[in-house]
Amino acid sequence: MKSMFDALVKNERHQELLDKASRIAQEARKHIQQTDEDANFSPETLKVIKSEGYPSLPVEKEGLSLYEFLLIQEKIAEGDGSVALSIGWHVGVMMELSLDSLWEPHAFERLAKEVREEQKVVNRAATEPATGSPTRGGIPETKAVRDGNQYVVTGRKSFTSMADHLDYYIVSAYVEDLDQVGWFLIDRHQPGLKVEHTWDTLGMRGTGSHDLVLENVELNVEDLVEVKGDKKASPKGWLLHIPACYLGIAVAARNDAIAFAQSFQPNSLDTTISEVPHIQEKIGQMEWKLMQAHSYLYSVAKQWDEEPERRDEISADLAAVKLAVTNTANEVVDLAMRIAGGRGLSKQNAFEKYYRDVRAGLHNPPMDDAVISMLAKRAMEK
Repeated sequence: MKSMFDALVKNERHQELLDKASRIAQEARKHIQQTDEDANFSPETLKVIKSEGYPSLPVEKEGLSLYEFLLIQEKIAEGDGSVALSIGWHVGVMMELSLDSLWEPHAFERLAKEVREEQKVVNRAATEPATGSPTRGGIPETKAVRDGNQYVVTGRKSFTSMADHLDYYIVSAYVEDLDQVGWFLIDRHQPGLKVEHTWDTLGMRGTGSHDLVLENVELNVEDLVEVKGDKKASPKGWLLHIPACYLGIAVAARNDAIAFAQSFQPNSLDTTISEVPHIQEKIGQMEWKLMQAHSYLYSVAKQWDEEPERRDEISADLAAVKLAVTNTANEVVDLAMRIAGGRGLSKQNAFEKYYRDVRAGLHNPPMDDAVISMLAKRAMEK
């Protein structure tokens, strides 16, 4: 079976990174059933992620291009989309902090040093039940109240991927004395911090995206590492790890569907179902859809890497890529399910999990309606 990655690997470094991602994917596959049942992230998989030096890739001397990031994220997602999405948040956040210089240099370097030397893992905790996605602009209900040289933070965050396993949480809060939204770097062992196991979703259960609860958490003033301010947000190329993840799930479904078609022979046929015209049509549809998705995703990533001076101009493409690729991934998995037929609904096969997991991409930012509205306004302005 032809690999979808053959045309994407351009040099030895790409292959080395892909091999690293493949080893993580292989480990992730071993724990899929358990993590899906438990709705939690696998500590065994995290050990392999850290042993491969994956968390420190964006802050190593060589750095990590967006193209490379998407390539390895997609490969991990072939093994388990939940693992790819979870660790993708960490890598993406570290890329963002490094590229956009959002923190004071000494604060960022302190964190980056721990990531490089100890492979520590972080994630932003921003979403709240009342405000929904942070991309919609809601003010956090989590509050930080100044008390001398400290801040006291109280609130609840939902959708905190890898909540049980993060070394640091980067928590958004309304900072009362500044009348601004700020971000606090909080060690997982800080008193008053706890994780409530609330994650009970249809798909991507293995992300373990439980609620993070803060009850009068006392922090130093220096722990306020970022303040939103009035500065216009810069384009976030790293968020393309989201469509890369769901594309990886679609590729895994494509691979399994082809393997199934080439091996399944009902007693009503003299050949496997791979010779049946409507099955071949569905395989062909999967191929051209995936070819288009890969072309769009990686061409935009290449433009981001090679033309940094034009990044502000391609912000619309970043959003459009997410919309196009995640919807295409859903279409491909649906075709794979149709090839598998009723067997695809059984938990004995991976198809039903692909189907559940890939749906989550439609609910990751940016949302389809926001992208469509933005594109319409952009077209009319032109």
